[in-house]
Amino acid sequence: MSTTEQRVAIVTGAARGIGAATAVRLAAEGRAVAVLDLDEAACKDTVETITAAGGTAVAIGCDVSDSAQVEAAVERVVSLLGAPTILVNNAGVLRDNLLFKMSDTDWDTVMNVHLRGAFLMSKACQKHMVAAKFGRIVSLSSSSALGNRGQANYSAAKAGLQGFTKTLAIELGKFGITANAVAPGFIVTEMTAHTAARVGMDFEDFQAAAATQIPVQRVGRPDDVANAIAFFTGEAAGFVSGQVMYVAGGPLS
Repeated sequence: MSTTEQRVAIVTGAARGIGAATAVRLAAEGRAVAVLDLDEAACKDTVETITAAGGTAVAIGCDVSDSAQVEAAVERVVSLLGAPTILVNNAGVLRDNLLFKMSDTDWDTVMNVHLRGAFLMSKACQKHMVAAKFGRIVSLSSSSALGNRGQANYSAAKAGLQGFTKTLAIELGKFGITANAVAPGFIVTEMTAHTAARVGMDFEDFQAAAATQIPVQRVGRPDDVANAIAFFTGEAAGFVSGQVMYVAGGPLS
């Protein structure tokens, strides 16, 4: 880091998968990390991994789609670690189904967690970033933003996050705040395991089939995404804003 000040980062959906890998990576970069998830107890492993390596982390339970919980969570972070100047909007859920089978609740749940959650978290954190004249907001999009069968809700939400990101970059840039998005392709997580189950495939076979369609001939891991997020949140990325980086092992059309 180019500053002696320890930046405080919030990573949502950080109990497992990409969120956990990101929290661990940012802690390794010298950040104090608030590990947020719906179930605070589920954050224990991530926090212990960070603290065992000599880092600083706290677990925070929060439903990112609930404005009161978001405000309370951010204020708790301020009291425990300090004002957050790095935010990673990673929290997400799947409610996959074909359009004619998709319920209103399936649609609303995905929109509330992905889009409303990113909106509420960004709104709550930006005032601390403005005061610090420094901020990094990274939101997790997906290759599904380009369209994916059975994911009308998820695809729409992930595409929406790209527009949200570009707008934040325009509005907040003058305060020293950047906003970018990372859009993973096939990453081995519980979510992709659920997708394999939905289509009736063994998860190992599902991964092998996916790898044949990826130019680098392998599927992604959470650390691959965490690496990209770490770049966007770094001190040296201050002139990179409003961008969407696809972490997918090759170009996507």
